[in-house]
Amino acid sequence: MLAGKRICVIGGGKMGGALVGGMISRGIKEAGEITVTDVDARRLKELGDLYGALVTTEDNRKAVRDAQIIILAVKPQNMAEVLEEIGPEIGESHLVISIAAGIPIRFITDRLKKGVRVIRTMPNTPALIGEGMAALAAGEGVTAQDMALAADIFNAVGRSVIVKEDLMDAVTGLSGSGPAYGFLVMEALADGGVQMGIPKDTAIILAAQTMLGAAKLVLKGDRHPGQLKDMVTSPGGTTIAGLRLLEERGVRGALMAAVEAATLRSKALGK
Repeated sequence: MLAGKRICVIGGGKMGGALVGGMISRGIKEAGEITVTDVDARRLKELGDLYGALVTTEDNRKAVRDAQIIILAVKPQNMAEVLEEIGPEIGESHLVISIAAGIPIRFITDRLKKGVRVIRTMPNTPALIGEGMAALAAGEGVTAQDMALAADIFNAVGRSVIVKEDLMDAVTGLSGSGPAYGFLVMEALADGGVQMGIPKDTAIILAAQTMLGAAKLVLKGDRHPGQLKDMVTSPGGTTIAGLRLLEERGVRGALMAAVEAATLRSKALGK
């Protein structure tokens, strides 16, 4: 579906670079069909050296003019300035995809010509290793084909789901901030292992691989996480002893509250 369409990525930072690398490594776009812009010439050289035929430039307006799909991978605080610069070059033939956290679709469409199609997304940092999770929300006029194109791009660096835009702050609180919660849990588990005598480097591997395996079991989709938990929990065994303590210490409630707090913060930042 992306055949014959040039993609312009405005912003070659970590997430923009991850999307470029994912599209090229998965074979959904050739490097020569992608243009990346950035204010940092050193970053552009780094990407150019890494991906060969990739087109790099500091000229946002020309890059947009030559593309059919535009990915806005700039920091939220820079979005208004970038849109003011490239807005005159964007028309109804373009599909605009934003990965800027907290920036509503309306903020973008109000700064572009009438009729431009905009998709808002919320990816997360595991996209850097091809294991990202992204939510996509469609703006006015966006077609099913547009959403399929966007899904192809984000599936190149992990998985994607489609949600209504009013859920994007909750997505930010769950999967956007979620890797940090996972890192905290893994660090705590590893520290517990160290407390019980396991060397730190070994404990980190044990914790991380255990979480990875648990996640993959859930993503198989044939059992609910609660069922998988019960499979590990023998009557009178070690796991139920640990689970009881986690419940007593309110770990479940704390994680739910963390998602709520991050969601509310995302809402506040978007105002």
